[in-house]
Amino acid sequence: MENIKSTTIEGKNVGKKCRTHYRGTFNDGTQFDSSYDRGEPLEFVCGAGMMIKGFDAAVASMEVGQTTEVHLMPEEAYGQPDPDAIFTVELAQLPGAEELEAGQQVYLQNAAGQPFPVKVVSKDDTTITFDANHEMAGKELNFTIELVSVEE
Repeated sequence: MENIKSTTIEGKNVGKKCRTHYRGTFNDGTQFDSSYDRGEPLEFVCGAGMMIKGFDAAVASMEVGQTTEVHLMPEEAYGQPDPDAIFTVELAQLPGAEELEAGQQVYLQNAAGQPFPVKVVSKDDTTITFDANHEMAGKELNFTIELVSVEE
């Protein structure tokens, strides 16, 4: 029998509707997101997979009114960049792609017709290269999290 590492988050707030205020920064102190700036707490079900793993885990055992600071490695946030998520397409196969420029964010459709975001990495006369990794993949993230309320 193999030992399978559990990724289950444990804590008294798991499965409950939590409302948090938070501020997210990169290691250099640059803020990338803040619920305070929107004036509205973020609402989610703790442990339901709605949030990145490290954020969920931090909130799981917090008390209402408590503020905590967490430093998340990429594995606890958006993961490491996947080299297989970078792909090149012939311009002729993608009508309109000749108008795109490196650095642009666009949406492509998967085989099921669902849109997914990609970033244009490069383009030449015949091909265009996209990166479908999350823009925060590979980044360490810091959060200040304040638990505003918990409901059953």
